[in-house]
Amino acid sequence: MLEAILHGFILAFGLILPLGVQNVFVFNQGVLQPNFIKALPVIITASICDTLLISLAVLGVSVVVLGSYWIKACLFAAGIFFLIYMGVITWRSKPSSGEKKQSVTFTPRKQIAFALSVSLLNPHAILDTVGVIGTSSLKYAGVEKVAFTAVCILISWLWFFGLGIAGRVTGKIDQSGRFLSALNKISAVVMWGTAVYIGFSFWG
Repeated sequence: MLEAILHGFILAFGLILPLGVQNVFVFNQGVLQPNFIKALPVIITASICDTLLISLAVLGVSVVVLGSYWIKACLFAAGIFFLIYMGVITWRSKPSSGEKKQSVTFTPRKQIAFALSVSLLNPHAILDTVGVIGTSSLKYAGVEKVAFTAVCILISWLWFFGLGIAGRVTGKIDQSGRFLSALNKISAVVMWGTAVYIGFSFWG
């Protein structure tokens, strides 16, 4: 039991830690929203999406998804175009200070829509969640598998809530918006680099 819990903790934390489009969007909304409560739609949506992907991975849906060339090809193609598009949007984003900053915040509906897209249309994240966590869960059964899955899901929820809080704190400290602007540029490059890597690894 303890091995399954520790394995789930280390694996989930290692997969969710790197800078990516999902993490960046949650953090950015934490920065831009006037208070933490207004950032909850994106935090909860991202957490639910990860919960869904982890559950499907453990239940064995990964075998169907990763076993079909055409499903993978469509997923990768949609994901690549999405990452390129999000990279452009992120690069052009210019957060400002004061009252103007409020104009770039997302409504709850837009937060949910974008959170769904960055969570479910990112092939890199899906392969990590479905492929790595799904494969790793095969070594466990019964209560151990439940514990492994529960820990992975818990880490996702704690991580996204932590990102939202970190973004809120950063937003209060960085009133000029310079830090977020620099982060957006770095994030855009990461998204484009991920798109190129995914395309090369699949069709190269």
